[in-house]
Amino acid sequence: GDVYKRQYQRRVHGDFNKNRATAMKFNISDPVSGGQKSIAIDDENQYRALFEKRMGNEFPGETLDPKFAGYIFKITGGNDKDGFCMRQGILKNGRVRILMDKNQKCYRQRRKGERKRKSVRGCIVGKDIGVLALSIVKHGEIPIEGVTTVKRARSLGPKRASTIRKLYKLEKTDDVRKFVVRKEMKNGKKKAPKIQRLVTSERIRRKKVIRKIGLERLNATKKSVAEYKKLVGDY
Repeated sequence: GDVYKRQYQRRVHGDFNKNRATAMKFNISDPVSGGQKSIAIDDENQYRALFEKRMGNEFPGETLDPKFAGYIFKITGGNDKDGFCMRQGILKNGRVRILMDKNQKCYRQRRKGERKRKSVRGCIVGKDIGVLALSIVKHGEIPIEGVTTVKRARSLGPKRASTIRKLYKLEKTDDVRKFVVRKEMKNGKKKAPKIQRLVTSERIRRKKVIRKIGLERLNATKKSVAEYKKLVGDY
């Protein structure tokens, strides 16, 4: 029992990472083209400058490699060498155990009202990080093969009606339902998402009916109060 207890304590405090390889993977993604590529860097001196940086921070691409000159990358997430994901807002260069509920990330509730204490990695980059996710904020002169050279169709588009109008520069009279991005399924059919905050003729009619019912109830209440006061005044 003591052996397993010591192993668990070393695993929680990250001591398993001392004798592991120093290689770190970087998942570089381009939100414009939709391309993504994973590169591995064995030399710790190349990515040492990223230590103590946080999720959301930006840094120049030549920090990793001279061929990324002109690029600006943003740290969007990552995992340590044991597979625990980085969590935004936890300002620690290590692993912690926090109490989670259904409204938090990295946890899925099994029973109603259940809370559980789970291990997550802090948002500060350190030696124990195995994979770091990077997003391109600014492009450089030299294209990155497999990332900026590809052009993939957007599988998921905006769902809110105002965002769709802003994306396609539509007028209020245009039908938003014709411009929604439809996802192609495996059976060949296309599936359209439910548009949020869509104002249709049915919605306007429903609101008028609800408003009319509310006014009728208000007038009926006022009439009942007036009749009651008159009845009390007679006695």
